[in-house]
Amino acid sequence: MGEFSGRDIKNRRKKYRWLKKTWRRKAEGLKAKYDPLEGSHCARGIVLEKKALEQKQPHSGLIKCAKVQLVKNGKIVTAFAPRDGAINFIDEHDEVLIDGLGGSQRGQMGSIPGVRYKIIAVNGVAISELRAGKKEKPRR
Repeated sequence: MGEFSGRDIKNRRKKYRWLKKTWRRKAEGLKAKYDPLEGSHCARGIVLEKKALEQKQPHSGLIKCAKVQLVKNGKIVTAFAPRDGAINFIDEHDEVLIDGLGGSQRGQMGSIPGVRYKIIAVNGVAISELRAGKKEKPRR
């Protein structure tokens, strides 16, 4: 750590960066590689089926979800229909827009088992507006 050790300090920092999980994921491009959304924040998909999942312990209740096949790559993911009665506005073969659910490290949130995405729009209309009764779902 002498007067002229700037290069050594810089190289050491560069070497230890790889131990940081967040930096390593970014440097190796892992999000784009393994994420069904391929690095984007939301994606369109077609609803294959609606289903209810049980919550994890210690909660009890049914979480309303939909199996969605993404348009961009054909991958199938499970997406959560947020809030009360939102699942009633979603039918099979509808086009939905899904978004990340917001769990840390690309994971699930709370007691929802293995669900990483939420539905934000159905046939181009926001699900919050459908629930509030401000807009009607367009027929396809």
